[in-house]
Amino acid sequence: MKGIIVKGIGGFYYVRTAEGAEYECRARGIFRKEHITPMIGDRVEIEESGGGRGSVVKIYERRSSLVRPPVANVDTMILVAVAAEPDPNIFLIDKMLVNAEIAGIQPVICINKSDIACREDIEKLYKTAGYSVIVASAEEGEGIDELRAFLKDKVTAFAGLSGVGKSSLLGLITNESLETGTVSEKIGRGRHTTRHVELFELPEGGYVLDTPGFSSLEIEGISAGELWQYFPEMTEAAHECRFRGCSHINEPGCAVKKLIENGKMAGSRYESYKEIYNKLKQIKEWEK
Repeated sequence: MKGIIVKGIGGFYYVRTAEGAEYECRARGIFRKEHITPMIGDRVEIEESGGGRGSVVKIYERRSSLVRPPVANVDTMILVAVAAEPDPNIFLIDKMLVNAEIAGIQPVICINKSDIACREDIEKLYKTAGYSVIVASAEEGEGIDELRAFLKDKVTAFAGLSGVGKSSLLGLITNESLETGTVSEKIGRGRHTTRHVELFELPEGGYVLDTPGFSSLEIEGISAGELWQYFPEMTEAAHECRFRGCSHINEPGCAVKKLIENGKMAGSRYESYKEIYNKLKQIKEWEK
């Protein structure tokens, strides 16, 4: 039977089949020999052994994967920022966007708490960069249907700093179909939070990733010279620079700098690029 791993605890993997049945499975020893560890979100084949138990016998090729949290085949990442209280940290949003781009995951910006403040500046900033932006209010229900449209039939992770309202948005999106408090407890930082990663099935199809959060905001797996590829507004212009291998920092005839002059790239985005570039530049080859 084919299914998706929705949860993993203590060496057991819980696989949900297309028919809605859930099986408690162990992974075959062959995976350990091949240094393959099943991940939440893996599409798998299982063999049933009776009593709601089985074995994972095949793991299909992953479309994407994250290290922290360890999850595979995430299609969409909803990056939740807040319109006010606290003020959005643009640099951290940019770092999360780069991490999503590296992992091959479609990022969507969600500006929550629009009932408190209007942030057309942030909306314009990221729409100019080529991203989808949803303005939402968990308090008033604004933007919830638009969010649901992105989630339908996909595996979606919610990311963002604490206090931005991820749990409130998830409660509305799932129509409270999860156990009371499940989402808020797992995403929150209370003393009794559950630390495992879990996928929850949505009524209209698809899964949301319920996790304590993204523990690493550092950029990993790329060199400084590759960074421009993960800033969508830079990709076309980068090929028009005067010098091949332009870092887009100090070189003359840099087409990327003209983007800023022409209003096609926000200055804050370029500042984020420079800061991440310089940090990546400091990493020695043997540390990568």
